[in-house]
Amino acid sequence: MTQHLDALGLLCPLPVLKARKRLSGLASGDVLTVATDDPAAVVDMPHFCAEAGHTLVDHREDGAAILWTIRKG
Repeated sequence: MTQHLDALGLLCPLPVLKARKRLSGLASGDVLTVATDDPAAVVDMPHFCAEAGHTLVDHREDGAAILWTIRKG
């Protein structure tokens, strides 16, 4: 199952906090895609995934946004 989270316009730490909340309701192995435009997300999202035991599957730029694909650990 894949969920989507629009965190555009949110500044640190809100994108990570919202991702954490959304992931808490998912089953292990489910995927969450998160759209961010906060420059701090480049550091925050990989760190969050590593600390929380999730897999950062992919990230890519899409215009001014960065799309993060996270698999729940």
